[in-house]
Amino acid sequence: MKNMNAKHTIAISLFGLATTALVGCGGGAPLANSPDGSYGKSPGAAAEAPSEGYGQSGYGPSSDGSDVATPAMPGAPPPSAAGRTMHHDEQAPRKSSDPFELTPQQPKNRPGLATRFGESRHSRVTTAPFVRGDRLHPFAVAKLFYNDPQGIAAMSDTLGGTRRHARRFAIGAGHLEMGIRDGSGRFLTGFVAGGSNYVTGISGSRYSIVIRNHSPGRIEAIVSVDGLDVIDGKDASFSKRGYLIDPHGDLEIDGFRTSTSEVAAFRFGSVGESYAARKHGTTRNVGVIGLAVFHERGDSPRHWGTPRTHDDTRRRNTADPFPQRYATPPN
Repeated sequence: MKNMNAKHTIAISLFGLATTALVGCGGGAPLANSPDGSYGKSPGAAAEAPSEGYGQSGYGPSSDGSDVATPAMPGAPPPSAAGRTMHHDEQAPRKSSDPFELTPQQPKNRPGLATRFGESRHSRVTTAPFVRGDRLHPFAVAKLFYNDPQGIAAMSDTLGGTRRHARRFAIGAGHLEMGIRDGSGRFLTGFVAGGSNYVTGISGSRYSIVIRNHSPGRIEAIVSVDGLDVIDGKDASFSKRGYLIDPHGDLEIDGFRTSTSEVAAFRFGSVGESYAARKHGTTRNVGVIGLAVFHERGDSPRHWGTPRTHDDTRRRNTADPFPQRYATPPN
């Protein structure tokens, strides 16, 4: 899996066309899009996308870069609302029930880890068509909490029951796996407890989000970090478009998308220096990575069988009846 990005192509939904993004060094990932344009109103979109029609802008990078993540200006104050500057522990009330929406704030000087807007990394994207089986209802939603060792210890003290150590976490009844990989290529150590997933990070370290599709179906994955969509850097929502992952394919996301060819690396850091705090003046949802997964129209997870049979089925379908083409001498 070290060089998976060079081997697999993934997609992102943008523009009303789907996009393929090359992740990391030499890898590729498509963005999803649908012929119908956008999937409802995007809370963080710079402009409302048309509801239908080819060639019109939906979600994804625009020519002026308005639909990709942008860095916080050095020394810039957090966003203002209602004619006054909002504090880091405040946020305008929201009415949406979307679990990816941001909610009332916590103080800026919270302890523990959040994610910074890191250095630029090469990561090309292209488009590919994808129509969801259900526009706004993913078949699987997962959360992965992260923090420094002290924070994870404090969080685990509040959990009852048993813990199961893990580096990769089963999603959607095992049809997918999700994990966090550090800059050296190793998966971060974590555990499952109380139905939630946890990993331990180190401040200053670069990381990437790895998703493996074990199913025979193509899927669209919307991913958020600290409550922010990894493609446009704004409030995450099910109505936005995501990366496409081929059957039995892998996706590695190593930053907030800043253009069709680059991302800003994910780096663990303090809450006050996080992208969420500096760009949006919000720290309420730092410390969590979100994943929402959609199946394609005409397909359904009900048709995929049990996850444990996926790899065996693929292996059997590629079995070679004549693995040794030529005779070999006796020992």
